[in-house]
Amino acid sequence: MLDLTHWPRPPKPWLGVFTDIDDTLTTNGAITDDALQSLRDLKQAGLTVIPITGRPMGWSRDLARRWPVDAVVAENGAAAWVPQPQGSPQAFYQQNEAVRTANFARMQSVAARILREVPGAVLARDSAGRETDIAIDHSEFTHLPAAAIDQVMRIMRSESMVATVSSIHINGWFGEHHKLSGARWILQALLGRSLDQELQQWVYVGDSTNDQVMFEHFPFSVGVANIARFESQLQFKPRFVTQAHRGAGFTELAQRILQSTPTH
Repeated sequence: MLDLTHWPRPPKPWLGVFTDIDDTLTTNGAITDDALQSLRDLKQAGLTVIPITGRPMGWSRDLARRWPVDAVVAENGAAAWVPQPQGSPQAFYQQNEAVRTANFARMQSVAARILREVPGAVLARDSAGRETDIAIDHSEFTHLPAAAIDQVMRIMRSESMVATVSSIHINGWFGEHHKLSGARWILQALLGRSLDQELQQWVYVGDSTNDQVMFEHFPFSVGVANIARFESQLQFKPRFVTQAHRGAGFTELAQRILQSTPTH
């Protein structure tokens, strides 16, 4: 992982930034003024800005309304809110309603099994807003030891779920989606463009193991400094790392992006 002093000048202008939210944009659970201003600065420079999070749809709707972003992709790529010029953000889903309904019932059964079998396991407090996944809290309001996190992951996978660990939650879901497929999907849905054809002009920034699929595929992938907590668990690491932690790290990166090349 290279320091941002090695940040290059790309051959083409930047097109946009995909970013994780918790402990990447936010600090101690809230977005700081400098990180929020960085979102504005990136947008004003003509870049597309899209947070991608493991947080639920119910939690993410207000962010799509209040933040200067083009969309908020929630539940690890399964769904998104897109701001509208007039009125409330519009919801988009990768799975149809019948699939979501069937999967929801199966997920509640898995969640009940986890709570029975894993000592100390509790549902994330934002679970009421979840539509396509379940989340077990490991670091937001409670602390699960590594062995318990591993046990939760094993149970989810034994039930044929995809399972990932963010900086705060263990998420599990049914389906083939993940953050990268969510990024590809929302860019096609919003702008009718292929992310894979533009990857050299996009930046991804994150902080934990559930960002690995993005670190693997984005040439310009960045970890904020607190990714050091998960470094030993990363098979795919970001190419660059900030000196500052969390929202301050995002601000550090935004400044590099804006300084490194003329935008549109």
